[in-house]
Amino acid sequence: MSVIIEIIQGLGGLFLTLVNVYIWAIIITALLSFVNPDPYNPIVQFLHRVTQPAYSFVKRYVQTHFNGIDFAPLIIVIGLEVFIVLFHALLNSLN
Repeated sequence: MSVIIEIIQGLGGLFLTLVNVYIWAIIITALLSFVNPDPYNPIVQFLHRVTQPAYSFVKRYVQTHFNGIDFAPLIIVIGLEVFIVLFHALLNSLN
């Protein structure tokens, strides 16, 4: 039984790593919005394609524009960090 728990914890750790990478993609996209990069750059296009579903989901339920600043990336990052803490606690409780 402990082998199955270790496999689940390993897969959970991999999932948490992917969530952390997604958080960095959101942060990079938010920072890029300040410099107005070339929209035809493949990296910029990839980052926008990856992050726009989360932005549109948050913007559908919460007003995120205050005084010309979009707080959607902050809301998403805080939500994902809370998810990471809860998921990590769940993985540790399997022992």
